[in-house]
Amino acid sequence: MAFAYPISLEVGGRRAVVIGRDAVVQGKADSLIEAGARVTIIAEGPQGPLARLKQEAAATVLRRRYRRGDLEGAFLCVASSEDSAERDAIAREARSLGVLVNVMDDIPNCDFAAPAVVRRGDLVISISTGARSPALARRLRVELSRRFGPEWKDFVELLGEVRTETLADLPEIGERSRRWQQALDVDALLALIKDGRRDEARSLLLSRLVGVGAA
Repeated sequence: MAFAYPISLEVGGRRAVVIGRDAVVQGKADSLIEAGARVTIIAEGPQGPLARLKQEAAATVLRRRYRRGDLEGAFLCVASSEDSAERDAIAREARSLGVLVNVMDDIPNCDFAAPAVVRRGDLVISISTGARSPALARRLRVELSRRFGPEWKDFVELLGEVRTETLADLPEIGERSRRWQQALDVDALLALIKDGRRDEARSLLLSRLVGVGAA
């Protein structure tokens, strides 16, 4: 099974390189910028997306083809090319430098698969088919985007706030886990957040978790 071990990478502040027109069109640079990477884009087009990316503080745009040496100092690379020799050269340089590489639609030249992603703040849902069907992964992303609406961003933020606030009250890990399992009424909390009643959701969660209301 290809790409059978799922992980989430920390790319914040690290250098990533995106190479080729198709990689730009498919939003690979945008996703890396959103995740906090410093992104170098190397592509001859398309002009519109490149002009937009050039305005990003975290992006450097080089309007040319790949050259050996472009991956120096990079943490990862996502590339596309219709030229098989160029694809091989990119992967060869990446691996010689210890750079994680994904050459699109070229599995032997990939160290990882970039899944389709639904992002709601700190909630990240990734969908992978082990490179069997990117079209199916994209279709599932659309369906999950409808299922997990924008209210999930606030919901996850609320959970993080309450978890930090109650760590001192629940120092024992096993007891903390048990309390959270009992307290986490997802449907009720989401309903309150969608209705604009975030403070009530917070009070309900605290009450169920440690027996107190909002501070």
